[in-house]
Amino acid sequence: MAGIPGWILTAAGVDLVVEPYIGHAAHGPVYGPATRVRVVLDEARRLVRTDAGEETVSSATAYAPLGVEVPVGSRVTLPSGRTSTVLAVHRRDGGALPVPSHVEVVLT
Repeated sequence: MAGIPGWILTAAGVDLVVEPYIGHAAHGPVYGPATRVRVVLDEARRLVRTDAGEETVSSATAYAPLGVEVPVGSRVTLPSGRTSTVLAVHRRDGGALPVPSHVEVVLT
């Protein structure tokens, strides 16, 4: 299982601040403690389908190493300071194939 090469995360990677979605309370969503996650970020608008099957527009996609846990609904702060929400998370595990296995995080 090959992951995202370390040199790519060093050269082209950025840090996102992720506040994991825990649940919903009377006053709105509840988030866990913020953590920094090193990712490769693609800030391009595209039409995506959420995990619930709805079509919406994503403004960015983050590619993180396998093992990174980012629940759908989490709040993410981009390097620009813009706050985004996780629409969908896709695990891309190539197994024994020589491909860069990763977690794809689709953001609003």
